[in-house]
Amino acid sequence: MDIQDLYEIFKQHPEITTDSRTCPVGSIFFALKGETFDGNAYAKASLEKGCAYAVVDEKEYADEHDERIILVDDALQTLQDLARFHREKLGTTIVGVTGTNGKTTTKELIAAVLQKKYKVHYTQGNFNNHIGVPKTLLQLTPEHEMAVVEMGANHPGEIKTLVNIVRPDYGIITNVGKAHLLGFGSFEGVIRTKGELYDFIREHGGQVFINNDNPHLLGISHGLQLVRYGRLKKENNAAQDPHFATPHASPNLVDGELVSCNPFLCFKWNGHEVQTHLIGDYNLDNALAAATIGTYFDVPAESICEALEEYVPSNNRSQYEQTAFNRLVIDAYNANPTSMHAALHNFCQMTLPHKMCILGAMRELGEVGQEEHQKLVDFLQEAGFEQVWLVGEEFESTQHPASFRLFKDVEDVKFAIAQYKPQNMTILIKGSNSNKLFELPKML
Repeated sequence: MDIQDLYEIFKQHPEITTDSRTCPVGSIFFALKGETFDGNAYAKASLEKGCAYAVVDEKEYADEHDERIILVDDALQTLQDLARFHREKLGTTIVGVTGTNGKTTTKELIAAVLQKKYKVHYTQGNFNNHIGVPKTLLQLTPEHEMAVVEMGANHPGEIKTLVNIVRPDYGIITNVGKAHLLGFGSFEGVIRTKGELYDFIREHGGQVFINNDNPHLLGISHGLQLVRYGRLKKENNAAQDPHFATPHASPNLVDGELVSCNPFLCFKWNGHEVQTHLIGDYNLDNALAAATIGTYFDVPAESICEALEEYVPSNNRSQYEQTAFNRLVIDAYNANPTSMHAALHNFCQMTLPHKMCILGAMRELGEVGQEEHQKLVDFLQEAGFEQVWLVGEEFESTQHPASFRLFKDVEDVKFAIAQYKPQNMTILIKGSNSNKLFELPKML
C-alpha cells in the first residue's frame, strides 16, 4: 500500500496508537519494535480491542483474508512517512525547537504565548523522538493555525531525521551544552547535531530565532535569516561586546534583563515586567525566546506577559514547592554538566536559609564522566551548603569531603530521609531521570 492510500484510511481514522494496551475504537495500530518487544505480535489483539486497522511489517503476522491488517516494509518508517505527508497536506506553520537544555520549557512557553492569538498544537510532555514527533504531527487538524514541535537527540544525525519529517518553517535552538557525550562523541558533535535544524532551514528557507548572546549558536548561523533576542547590555560593558556598538543600538527584537530570582524568576523585556512561576535565572533565556516569537507573530505585549505569568511548570522541571517541612527546588527530570552548573549557580544566589542538595549522577557522559563528576564535587565543596547528598555510583570515585553523604540509589536516599527527616531546609533536587529523584519530593 502506498502512502496516499494509507493517508485516505488515516483521514477516516485519524487516531494513532503504538501501544496494544491502549486501543481507542477506530484507531490505527502501528506495530513498532523495541529491544524487548515486537509490536507485530500484538496486531490481531489490537483489532480485537477496537482498532480499525493494524500496520505490520512482518509477513507472518499479516492475513490476506483480513483487509484490516496492512503489510508494509517498515512500520516505523511508514509512521514517519505518513506524518510527513499529513504535515505537507495541511501546510501548518511550524516552529521547530531543539537544544541541549530548556527545550521542553521553551516549547511550553512558546505555545502558551502563541495560544493567546492562534489555535496552536504542540508537543505534549517530552515526546520529542523518532516516534513522538510523528505522533505529534499526526494530531494536527485543519483548525490548527500553528504548531510548536520539540525535537530531541542523543546521537548524530537524529535531528536531521526529525526535521525532514517536521519540515519546520521556523527554528530555534535553545542552547548547546555537554550532554549525551557518550552518543555524540564530543561537545562539537552536540553542536553539529543540534545545528542540523539550522541546516534544514538554510536549505529550504525560513527563519531562525537566535539567542544573540550565545557564541556557539552565532558561530553556526551563517547564511540564515535571524530574529535575535538577548539580555540587555549594561552601559559599562556594552563597549566590550562586538555585537553592540552602544547599549541602545541592539539588533535584538527583544532585550531582557533579570530583576530577581528568589525564588521565582522576575524579569523585564522591552520595558515590560513579568513575574513568573519559574525557578532559575537560566529560564530567563527561555522566557525571552517565547517573548521574541510572540512579538514576531504579532501577539500583543500584554498577552505575552500574561501567558508567561500564567505558566506553571510541571514534570519536575524548574518547580518550587513549599511542603509541611521544607522548601523544595525540584529540577529532577534531567541533568548534564551544563544544566547542573546552571541549577547550582542559581541555588547559590538564592537567599533562602539552610540549603541542602540532593544530586543524582549525570549519565551518558562517556570518558569525561569521572572528570565532570569531580568538577561538580569541587564546586559543591566551595559552595558551602549545609548538607550535600550525592546519589549514584559515579560519585564513589570522586575526592569529596567526609561530610558529603553518598548513596547508591534512590532507595537508599528514601531510607535516609525516613530516618533523618530533614526539616526547615531549602533543598535542591536535581539529577538525570534514571536516578528517579522525582520520587523524593513526596517524602520531604
